[in-house]
Amino acid sequence: AGPRVALLPHRARARARATRASASSNPPAASSAAITSTSTTPSNTMLPGAPTPTQLYAADARQTRYGANVARYLVDIHDHPPGATFNFCGGMMFGLVLSDALRSHLATVAANGECDPAQPVVQPHTAHRMASLPGYARDASADDATIFHGREIRGVTGARGGVSMVIHLSLANGEDPEGWTSGEREDYAGWLSDRQRRWRDGNVFAEEGFAGFKQKFGEDAFTLHHRFYLHRDMQGGFWLSAEDGCEGVAEEAKPRGRDFGGGASIFGR
Repeated sequence: AGPRVALLPHRARARARATRASASSNPPAASSAAITSTSTTPSNTMLPGAPTPTQLYAADARQTRYGANVARYLVDIHDHPPGATFNFCGGMMFGLVLSDALRSHLATVAANGECDPAQPVVQPHTAHRMASLPGYARDASADDATIFHGREIRGVTGARGGVSMVIHLSLANGEDPEGWTSGEREDYAGWLSDRQRRWRDGNVFAEEGFAGFKQKFGEDAFTLHHRFYLHRDMQGGFWLSAEDGCEGVAEEAKPRGRDFGGGASIFGR
C-alpha cells in the first residue's frame, strides 16, 4: 500500500471558483470557443515566436493563434518556458511537461495540421468526468488523443513557472523511456481516491525501469499516475482533467498555495 496523502479540497467548490476566474478573463461570446476539432480557422503548423500569456490562457486569443491545432498548443506550452500553468482545486498551480516521445509525436501531428486524425480531442463542457466519455472503461488504456497517460508530480526541483508541481504526460502507444512502467500499468486504478493508491518516488522508479526520474524532476520528487483528458468550459476555458475528477484550468500562476499532498517526507526522508 502507498503512503497516505491528504485528500484535496472539495472539487465541486474548487471547480466553481476556477470557472469564475476563467469567466472573468474569457467573457461568453460566440467567438470564445475553446480549441475544438470543428474550427474553421486556417491551420498554422509553423507559428512565429513564443506564445504570449494571453494566447495561452484567453479563449479568443488562443483560438486565433491555434485554431483546432491542439497538438501545437500543447507543444508550445512545453517548448516555451515558463509555459502554461493549470489551476487545480482552486489554487494548486501545476506546470505541464511532455515526455520527449510524446512531444515528438505531437509535433508531428501539429505539423500535419488540424485535419490529422491524431489531433488531441477537446471534449465539450458537458464532459464533466472521464467516465462520461464514449467507450470509457476502468482500465489502463490510453490512445494519446482522447485519453493520455500522465502523472501528477510534486516536490519538483526547478519546475517551470515557479511552481513545485507538474503534470507529466507521456506516450502510451510506442516506445517511451518516460512512459508508465509495467508496475504503474498493472496497479492502475485511477478511478479510486488518492488514499487508496500507491505513490512512487525516484527510488521506486529506479527499480521499475524509469531510471531518469530523479535527474528530470529532482531527488525529492514523488508522484501518482493518472489518465487525463481535455475539455472546455462554457466560457472557453481549457481544462486538463484526471480520471478521479481532479482537474485544472489553464490559468496564470498565482502565489503558491498549500501543497495538500504533503511532501517528500511521506517516503521517510
